[in-house]
Amino acid sequence: MRTDKPIYLDYNATTPVAPEVVEAMLPYLHEHWGNPSSSHAFGRRAHAAVDAARQQVAELIGCAADEIVFTSGGTEANNLAVHGVTEAVVERRHVVTSAIEHPSVAAPCAGLERQGWRICRLEVDHDGRVILDQLTANIGAGTALVTIMHSNNETGVLQPIATIAQAAHTAGALMHTDAAQSLGKILVDVNLLDVDLLSIAGHKLYAPKGVGALYVRRGTSLKPFMLGAGHEHGLRPGTENVASIAGLGAACDLARRSVGAAGARMSELRNRLSELLSSRVSGLILNGDLKERLPNTLNVCFPKVSGTAPLAATPDVAASTGAACHDGRETPSAVLLAMGVSAAQAIGSVRLTLGRSTTDAEIERAADALSMAWIALTVGQ
Repeated sequence: MRTDKPIYLDYNATTPVAPEVVEAMLPYLHEHWGNPSSSHAFGRRAHAAVDAARQQVAELIGCAADEIVFTSGGTEANNLAVHGVTEAVVERRHVVTSAIEHPSVAAPCAGLERQGWRICRLEVDHDGRVILDQLTANIGAGTALVTIMHSNNETGVLQPIATIAQAAHTAGALMHTDAAQSLGKILVDVNLLDVDLLSIAGHKLYAPKGVGALYVRRGTSLKPFMLGAGHEHGLRPGTENVASIAGLGAACDLARRSVGAAGARMSELRNRLSELLSSRVSGLILNGDLKERLPNTLNVCFPKVSGTAPLAATPDVAASTGAACHDGRETPSAVLLAMGVSAAQAIGSVRLTLGRSTTDAEIERAADALSMAWIALTVGQ
């Protein structure tokens, strides 16, 4: 009887909670369970934990602790950025975004459009990077916000955020980036990127689900889209999720100390997986930029089959055909279609994403299983 665990290659969907993170959380589940807004000893201990975590998150991205606002995750952080800016900057009624954003940015932008806002969705080239000439042509004095993701969750392709931010600021607009997929995989520094707002999702970073953060540069005009008490600098009402916030802080501290080595290792393994699959799957196609992408992400098209077919035939490999939070039907990926990928190629694409604990042996097993499944599916075609 085989005892090997399934090979998890879906780290862009979610990550396991790191042991160091669990350890950081436990005291605030069992012992120090006070409300951080309370002035007694129980509350002060919880408040200190939130403050410590805020500093740890800030150190990872190079900002001050008071520029971090804790949220329930990346989706809320993105919504707070989009709605918060557009509610605060009433004299401008134009937003620039891209055609490949996560739904938690795309949907708020669509909602603004229904309210009469002008929304410019920049196209991307075949490599998945925004067409900068379109940005220059469409940004202007009426632009309130530019919101472009830092890295794409399906392809891993990185966007030239610093260049985009410079154009945004020249036009007097604010710059937001969704960096949920980037944290812990590559260096992310808000000053190098020159952004005003940046979104973080804990469960992409070996922290628990249900916690995240929004970086808000000092002096940035932002209004809360939820109303209540004055938690989180008045931007996010509700009693803080102390245990999960402590976990996010620990995850950010772990990422800060390990990101360089972890990224290099994942890149080597990803390239090895790509080489093995390419040598065994005739006509395999890599989707997205060859160089400007996350070190852990491989998006490939298996020719002559749908992407779900080799995955269904290899239960030992846990991967996906797209973004886990919105891939319920077997339809072509909107991200790949926006890149000019044909519908047939998009249908055949699979996203394979590695993590810190992925091993050489798992890469070998995954390549064997996927290539053998493809061969069996295409015999006689």
